[in-house]
Order: sequence, then C-alpha cells, then structure tokens
Amino acid sequence: MEIECDNFTIRNWRVGDEMSLVHHANNRKIWRNVRDRFPHPYKPEDAVWWISYANSERPVVNFAIAVEGAAVGGIGLILRDDVYRLSAEIGYWLGEEYWGRGIVSQAVSALTEYAFANFGLCRLYAEVFEWNPASMRVLEKAGYQLEGRLRKSVIKEGQIIDACIYAIVR
Repeated sequence: MEIECDNFTIRNWRVGDEMSLVHHANNRKIWRNVRDRFPHPYKPEDAVWWISYANSERPVVNFAIAVEGAAVGGIGLILRDDVYRLSAEIGYWLGEEYWGRGIVSQAVSALTEYAFANFGLCRLYAEVFEWNPASMRVLEKAGYQLEGRLRKSVIKEGQIIDACIYAIVR
C-alpha cells in the first residue's frame, strides 16, 4: 500500500527502515503519548521486530510515514471485532524533527479515507491522553469530533489521567 501526500508518503514498513525508525522513535516525548507497548528506549531489535510484525499482518494495517524515502513516523489501525467489527482505532506518531508541518493531520485524513474505502468501516476513533492537546488538534483538523472523556482511565508514568475519545463516522 502506498498513499502519496503533499510532502510525504504513507507506505508499508520495509526492511531497511530500521535505523530511521530507531532514530525517530527513540524519543521520550513520543513514548509519553503512546501506549506502553511502544518501547522506550527504542532499540534496533525493537525496530527489526516491528517491521517483521507489521508486514506479517493480514490485512496489513500499520504503515510508515516516509519523508524523502525515510521512515520518520508510523500510523495504523486496530481493527475491532465482534459487535465492534465496523469500528477501528487509529493511532499515529511522528519524529519530533517533523512536528508542526501538518504531516500528521494530512496522514490521519489519508488513512481515514483508506480505512473507510477498504475495510467496510463506519467509525474510526482515537484515544488521546489529556496532556496532549497537539494530538487533539490533529484529529480535529482531520474531521474527528470529541465524543467524550474517559476519566482516570489511563496510567502512564505512574500518573492516572483522563483519555479523550475522538471519532469520525462515515
């Protein structure tokens, strides 16, 4: 899969992305805003495992955000099942040196379109930690709306915090 955007590409993870992935993912500011399963520190063996895992999924739902060919971030879906099978969670991160360029807002919009077109979904949502207003703005720019606040639903770095739920429906 490959989606060309203004100044970046959303594409499958590739063997050869490992060093760029480690360089951009090994950042506490990123780790602080994602789930604990995202390693910190981010090591080369983590990148090797991730690229292998992402490419073994069927369907493939996790992609690199690439600028000038280099993987500088990630974006993906968690497809739900059972009674939630028409919904998916979207998640994303971007290397700090690329923040503030509108890349993630455009990537979220592009992957949202791709998800609706290819997976028969009627709803996409994201959970954002209360201390991450930049991610909330990303989702709002992509057309997502705040649906609610899950009070004291997340523990990160020993702090119990709220998560905000943003969603878009087709």
